[in-house]
Amino acid sequence: YTVAVIDDEPVCIQNLRQSLTDFPDLKVVGEAQTAKNGKKLILQEKPDLLFLDVELPDIDGLELLQDLQYRITWPMQVIFYTSYQKYWLDALRQSAFDYLLKPYSPKEFSLIIRRFFEHTAKQKNSQPFDREFSELLPAHQIFLVPDITGYQLIRINQIGFFSYIHAQRQWNAALSDGKQVLLRRNTKAGDILKASSSFIQINQQQIINLNYLCTIRGKNCRLIPPFEKEENLCVSRNFLKNLQDKFYQI
Repeated sequence: YTVAVIDDEPVCIQNLRQSLTDFPDLKVVGEAQTAKNGKKLILQEKPDLLFLDVELPDIDGLELLQDLQYRITWPMQVIFYTSYQKYWLDALRQSAFDYLLKPYSPKEFSLIIRRFFEHTAKQKNSQPFDREFSELLPAHQIFLVPDITGYQLIRINQIGFFSYIHAQRQWNAALSDGKQVLLRRNTKAGDILKASSSFIQINQQQIINLNYLCTIRGKNCRLIPPFEKEENLCVSRNFLKNLQDKFYQI
């Protein structure tokens, strides 16, 4: 497996290189000390495993991953490598494989690498099944969403609603397992609505799955479990009639 390291501290890069010598199946194909050079390294070498520092001199590692999210089309695992534990939740949201705090112990490092080997082995074994299973479903019932580790297959019945995140200029899908998935940056509301007749827009920033809709009280839409706790789904006046027209009224 190939490994790339992005860290602005040469000493930390050297420590990682030294630790990796205990694992002959891992080969370091490059290193970078800035996000700009790291981006070039990732796209050129297409590593299987990336050690990424969060705090870099130009942009932080989280921003780098966000920028590359739809250009990484191979199964790359990301391990955040940093001194700052405050980035833990952000790392999880970016679907990082793991998180290594500086300074780390040899035991911690070994456990993470073993997890990487186990994870990649499971991925290889499950790929034929995943492909066969997805072929059983009509294409229009599945979203193929790229992320930093490859692609996710998301069934329409997994999606409760979509929200537009202005800060990132992206649509976000809320899934029945509690996860949130960002769609491509160039995805428009119309693209989502075309995917299924079950999707309907309730305001400029939200689209719901009608199969989960329970009640409409005033301007508020309430969904059935597992989305029953979502209280910020509001129908705007411009979209109310379109929503009402989706149903027979008795």
